[in-house]
Amino acid sequence: MTQLRRLVLASQSPARLQLLRQAGLNPEVVVSGVDESAVRAPRVAELVALLASAKAAAVARDLDDALVIGADSVLEFRGQALGKPADAAEARLRWQRMAGRSGVLHTGQAVFDVRDGAVSRRDVGVSSTVVHFASPTQAELDAYVATGEPLAVAGAFTLDGLGAPFVRRVEGDPSAVIGLSLPLLRTQLAKLGVSFTELWRR
Repeated sequence: MTQLRRLVLASQSPARLQLLRQAGLNPEVVVSGVDESAVRAPRVAELVALLASAKAAAVARDLDDALVIGADSVLEFRGQALGKPADAAEARLRWQRMAGRSGVLHTGQAVFDVRDGAVSRRDVGVSSTVVHFASPTQAELDAYVATGEPLAVAGAFTLDGLGAPFVRRVEGDPSAVIGLSLPLLRTQLAKLGVSFTELWRR
């Protein structure tokens, strides 16, 4: 039996970790410590790609042999980049603006192949999904914000938690909205000569 490559997730997101586990992978988690506020880009899709690469690079530099996955998600709404809201008041205001409208959730992913202490190959991609929001009542919105969930996720919503009933539908990859595009990851790994199924825990 061939030995499994060491797989490292350069993200502290529980949703990303859960997605990978549900897909048969069992990555280690190493938080990158990247200062996201210091990264700038003219377009949101470019921003998430840069952030994903920065996270993967920060973790990869301390490894000898591993596949490192970095990821970042940002909601683009009416030309504005929306990450995690700063507080409950901001989360409530966002939802009041987003209700009944649509935005694009961009998820950047970087996969770095580290061998002998150096990055030998890498692939960076972006998955963009249109999200159509419902119109929660004031009571529903107050209850949702009070849970604290929207403060912990990009765009103040998620599909894998309490906010799911407030999303009417998505056009694109649902897993990318949760935090990591599994179809894109499969393609990225293939470009690096790694089959997704080779990484299934056995």
